[in-house]
Amino acid sequence: MLIATWNVNGIRAREQQLDAWLTRDQPDVVCLQEIKASPAQIPALLGSLTSYYCYWHGGGGYSGVALLVKRTLTAEQPAFAHPAFDHEHRIVTAKVGDLTVVSVYVPNGGKDFEAKMRFLEAMEQFTGEQHAAGAKIVVCGDLNVARTDMDVHAKERKLGAIGQRPEERLVFERMMGHGLVDVGRALDPDNAELFTWWPPWRSMRQRNIGWRIDYVLASASVTASGCKVLADVGTSDHAPVLATFA
Repeated sequence: MLIATWNVNGIRAREQQLDAWLTRDQPDVVCLQEIKASPAQIPALLGSLTSYYCYWHGGGGYSGVALLVKRTLTAEQPAFAHPAFDHEHRIVTAKVGDLTVVSVYVPNGGKDFEAKMRFLEAMEQFTGEQHAAGAKIVVCGDLNVARTDMDVHAKERKLGAIGQRPEERLVFERMMGHGLVDVGRALDPDNAELFTWWPPWRSMRQRNIGWRIDYVLASASVTASGCKVLADVGTSDHAPVLATFA
């Protein structure tokens, strides 16, 4: 099974790029963030994807997430849902067989850092409840936290920078403590150039001066055999991450 995540930074601007990527790589489950569109604003091409069950969760020109599930995976449309702490259209879940897939877009925190911390703490509680219930989960999305200094290019590291603060990383690690594996890092532990987001100026992407803030996190019982950053896809400031599971 191929499970992917991509912060598209505006689905209407990335419509053709998303369609081309789906055609090329054929992921089974796709988690999208920052779609910046309500369901009524989804481009016609994407609104009529016949090979996927599509769930668009957005309210206009800000935030928004989506989940696309291949119809070959399940005979009926998955049960899409939102945890109680969802706000600003930031999280959606889908039940695919015995697996719960989560598409999440954590607030950046630049305008309201306390709101970001509350959301991260709610995510930590949510993953803890899932783990306690014995659920198998895959959490995908833009978590807006670089786990360690290794996940930020040396030129981008800054003491006290949002996304690198100790209190953010602490909650992240508590979440990971609920039986989750950081698939990308687990399969490529020593790669100090593994980034998923780049500042959109001074050719930072071409120079690979970026941050790793987009993740595929999976229950330890869900075995992954591959995970790659698709830096060649699209013009968003984020690249898709594609993971392969048994």
